[in-house]
Amino acid sequence: MPASLDHVHPGTPMGANLRAGGATFRVWGPRARAVHVLCDAAGLDPTDDNLLTKDDHDHWRGFVPGVQDRDLYLFHVVGAGSAGPKRDPYARELETPFPGRCVVRSGDFPWHDTGYVTPHFDDLVLYQLHVGVFFTPHLSGRAGTFLDVARKIPYLRDLGVTAVQLMPIQEFGTMSSKGYNGTDLFSPEMDFGVPDAALGPYRDDANALLDAKGLARYGPDDLRGEMNQLKALVDLCHAYGLAVILDVVFNHAGGDWDGGGRPVEKIEGIYDWDRRGGDKAHTPYFSTVGHAGGLVFDFARPEVRDFLIQNAKFFLDEYRVDGFRYDQVSVIDHDGRPHGWKFLQDLTGTLNHHRPRALDLAEYWDVNPYVVKRPPEGAGFDASLTDGLRNLIREVIAEARNPDDRPLPMARLGEAMWPGGFSHHAQFVQGPENHDLVYRDRLDRVARLGGEPRSWWATSRARVATGISLTAPGIPMLFMGQEFLEDKQWADDWKNHPGLLLHWAGLDAGDRQMADHLRFTRELIGLRWRHGGLRGNGCRVVHADDRDRVLAFHRWVPGVGDDVLVVVHLGVGHRYDYRIGFPGGGEWREVFNSDVYENWVNPHVAGNGGRVRADPSPLHGFDHSAGLVLPANSVLVFAR
Repeated sequence: MPASLDHVHPGTPMGANLRAGGATFRVWGPRARAVHVLCDAAGLDPTDDNLLTKDDHDHWRGFVPGVQDRDLYLFHVVGAGSAGPKRDPYARELETPFPGRCVVRSGDFPWHDTGYVTPHFDDLVLYQLHVGVFFTPHLSGRAGTFLDVARKIPYLRDLGVTAVQLMPIQEFGTMSSKGYNGTDLFSPEMDFGVPDAALGPYRDDANALLDAKGLARYGPDDLRGEMNQLKALVDLCHAYGLAVILDVVFNHAGGDWDGGGRPVEKIEGIYDWDRRGGDKAHTPYFSTVGHAGGLVFDFARPEVRDFLIQNAKFFLDEYRVDGFRYDQVSVIDHDGRPHGWKFLQDLTGTLNHHRPRALDLAEYWDVNPYVVKRPPEGAGFDASLTDGLRNLIREVIAEARNPDDRPLPMARLGEAMWPGGFSHHAQFVQGPENHDLVYRDRLDRVARLGGEPRSWWATSRARVATGISLTAPGIPMLFMGQEFLEDKQWADDWKNHPGLLLHWAGLDAGDRQMADHLRFTRELIGLRWRHGGLRGNGCRVVHADDRDRVLAFHRWVPGVGDDVLVVVHLGVGHRYDYRIGFPGGGEWREVFNSDVYENWVNPHVAGNGGRVRADPSPLHGFDHSAGLVLPANSVLVFAR
């Protein structure tokens, strides 16, 4: 007889789910002729006893008594083209080494109730990192892990960022990866987990973080498995006031990104899941359109749309993450036509209802402001990545490197402050670096872009690049290492590119320039929390002069005030009595001066002595103005 249908009903969740005395199994296989579940409790060979029953929606389901947490299983699929094993597309965890069997996992985890609430989007400062190479204290044995990232939580908290944006952490089939070739969307990457035998020191460090907050410790079994280790990372981030944003890839699956590993595993993965055989058109999950070495999902199928939406809900509920950065939704729109745009609306509509405070951040090239408009006009995302300000920051910094005083495109830089079509500054994300730009053999990091690394020219211009991003409208994003003057590109393949790992050793050894730049970044982020105008929706370019290399812009909170004036100067020498219009008369405090951070405290600092007085001399559309000292290669911030 087939497997029991006890505990099986129309609402039975997909995948393997523990129930009283066993587990239910449910999987979609529209063209499969038979689907068996193979595990110790049901038998490791396909028989009538472990045969699942197909319903009217092409779902195969059944209940197997005796299944326990951490039991291993596979599906055996009989199709028109072949018969053999297949992994569960909804597997919560996988056996190592890849491609191993699936692991039945309980959702139990000792979450700490800290009252953490996802920040308002105006208050986000994102920090993008790659788990495998961000922090690698045990590199001889393995790359970085979720628990290694957890060790840096106090550092990130002290930096002042409010959200950690993890590059994709879903299981991929290659030895190393940026993460955009995922194969098993519900399972965390196994290489980002710490084996049980090595957990001791990691658990001690995690418990020390809990001790510092007066929270209950993790027990001996609480961190076993990469699933629980990712949960611990989220749990600890929340305890320290940090949101966690996951980068997810819903446009395609698979692809060989490392150039030397095997292509996406096609025997047990979701390619040709029901083993119908034939060419790539004969697969339940994918269209015939290729992208990045894999295949684009078939957004015409309700089951595929539901699979992806359920994946997002799963990470919101099971892992308590605070939102998502969606890779290349432009591919979903373009290569998934005519159904891709409707899928995006369904996705955001479901998640906005399910978790309104969670961030839905779209990557769409070329930038399309309709991505952040509400349906039916738009796709319904909260924010979009943008590249206008990023490109202009990099252009002016690179141009400033030339050994002359040529004009710089400061006016165009000002125009790029607010991308067209966006009504609120928290609808767009900007920053001069990201994982794509400064990947190996691509573009320079800003620490090198402005001159020979560690020269005054380079460090002062790097401060300007980061300073513009952290004071301009939009949600700012830092890329790992930017905050401490990392001047090397990065690589996910740490074995072949060990020289591109972050230079934590220099920071730990007290490298003066790294420490000064870290202080600069930390204190400028801190300025955002003290002055609401830097997080407000008001922004106006006050003055831009290409020849003088000066840009000034006004930030404020509409209806409230909290006025802030930011002045950027990329001249090769100081300027004196440079008059700028101010949004009010009287005394203004010079609350930030980037020149201070050159050999902190810079004994030769140029500036305005901490305050200026705006007199009733109209200029730049204001009734008042003040003569300023503008240090070379600097960012100044003035507030009441």
